[in-house]
Amino acid sequence: MAESAYLPGLTIQNSHVLDAPRHSALVRITHWITAISFLGLFVSGIAILLAHPRLYWGETGVLGTPSLFDLPLPFVLKLQIRGPGRSLHYLSAWVFVLTGSLYVLSGLFTRHFQKNLVPSRMDLGWKPIMRAVSNHLHLKWPTEEESRSYNVLQRLTYVAVVFLLSPLIIFTGLAMSPAVTSVFPVIVNVFGGQQSARTIHFFVAAALVLFLLVHIAMVCLSGFKNRMRAMITAHGAGREPS
Repeated sequence: MAESAYLPGLTIQNSHVLDAPRHSALVRITHWITAISFLGLFVSGIAILLAHPRLYWGETGVLGTPSLFDLPLPFVLKLQIRGPGRSLHYLSAWVFVLTGSLYVLSGLFTRHFQKNLVPSRMDLGWKPIMRAVSNHLHLKWPTEEESRSYNVLQRLTYVAVVFLLSPLIIFTGLAMSPAVTSVFPVIVNVFGGQQSARTIHFFVAAALVLFLLVHIAMVCLSGFKNRMRAMITAHGAGREPS
């Protein structure tokens, strides 16, 4: 009979709860590849943006034409950053797309989304949502056993990132590619022009960066070492030696 395992503030008599993997190998691998590709997209995106930090709406947008929004960033036209930035952006984008596609297809096949991400009807009730909001606002962290599943806010956020923001940033990116739009003009027409797609692309990217910052903050506040261990080795806090 297994001895009890000790966790701060929690004693679990059945050790198989701790032994069960939190994340599958594919989830962990795609998580880290996506993280690296997103870093490449972020750095190269800033390089591209600094070459022309103005946003437009419609099909055209150049210096001398009215802009929809001027970002509080300097023009860096004399530095050779746009070419290398674009190359890194395209490379990172394809890694992001291929890795994300593998994750989505695997998640559909293994029913990962239905079991772990899509909230149930009971979770979507007013009381569960407000309880989750209150817990976050008061920094009330779940127990180790409760943290093995996502609450309703986490589920809704991850579903939005995977099935709304990620596809949107991919398709707006494709809408800015002349090679793609020459074959599939409907992609750019849906967004109202290449400059419209660029503007939407920027705001979706900002939303994803905000999600990433909140995600990292929550990981740090709820136990950085344990959460990192779970995403690397699939297991959280281990048992004390008997």
